Amino acid sequence: MRFILGLTGGIASGKTNLTDALRAHGARVADADEISRALTAPGGEALPAIREVFGDAVFHGDELDRRALGQAVFSDEDARRKLEAILHPMVLDAMRAQSRGGGITVWCVPLLFETGMDRFCDEVWCAYVPKAVQLERLMKRSALTRKEAAARIASQLPNAERRRRADRVISTAGTREESAAEIIRLYDELRTRLAAGEGEQDAGKE
Repeated sequence: MRFILGLTGGIASGKTNLTDALRAHGARVADADEISRALTAPGGEALPAIREVFGDAVFHGDELDRRALGQAVFSDEDARRKLEAILHPMVLDAMRAQSRGGGITVWCVPLLFETGMDRFCDEVWCAYVPKAVQLERLMKRSALTRKEAAARIASQLPNAERRRRADRVISTAGTREESAAEIIRLYDELRTRLAAGEGEQDAGKE
């Protein structure tokens, strides 16, 4: 049995904490952001295509200038779509490769619905905090102005739509420990549900 659990949420919504908690609990996690960083690290597979589309202005020598690229794509929807067209197919291929075999694989993908990757998931969970909290967290985490942070949040699917489309919504407005405990509880509940389903299938074959 292979089960793909999608974990998503807006930028600065606490997904990393949830992912870390799941990994520490023994879950197998394929993280889209980690894959994307590897693809755009020095020597990364995506760099030639990014240079071809965006030019030398987003590079320091052979190294990608992530801040310059971020400013370019988050202020220009067409540029953002061009970057996504480069990265998303590569990320999806890597995530599929990491999901081979049986058991549960958690796909942590910020843009799960925007990219259509939710169609590969058996269930989707969404991390959520109110927009005001999200904005403050992003400004602090990434040293952005309020305008820059708001633009990055606005470039993603609205929180209300993400929550509507998810199977479960996990509030991360509390402490990191509370959020971690909640997702571990839900994950163990999922494992129990799946194990019970397999037992029913086995009983039906007898």
